[in-house]
Amino acid sequence: MRFLLDTHTLLWALTDPDRLGPRAGEIIADPSTSLFVSAASAWEIATKQRIGKLPEADALVAGYARHLDRLGVSRLAVDEDHALWAGSLRWDHRDPFDRMLAAQAMIESMTLVTDDGAFPGLAGLAVVW
Repeated sequence: MRFLLDTHTLLWALTDPDRLGPRAGEIIADPSTSLFVSAASAWEIATKQRIGKLPEADALVAGYARHLDRLGVSRLAVDEDHALWAGSLRWDHRDPFDRMLAAQAMIESMTLVTDDGAFPGLAGLAVVW
């Protein structure tokens, strides 16, 4: 199986693994699991760090690639199919980062690893925590 980490899942995996759900922790710790992180998460982390919502993320932003390598995740770029799907989703959720992650997980046939209660109601999206 292939798993896409939600942004908060990525942050917790790197900085506070005890906050991960039991299944999420197992998935991330399993070296045979295919883990992915979206470029949208980099955008979200940098944006929230810049506006003061993640002031503790300075070191993460500065060494982002190194932190992803340490976690052993693959990068998932945002392409036009992802963007069009995210913008077209029939979903009453306005957060552009969440919309992108949902679209990417759906298009790429990945399970989204998230504790965000907004995702489980989205038809066609597989979620685990």
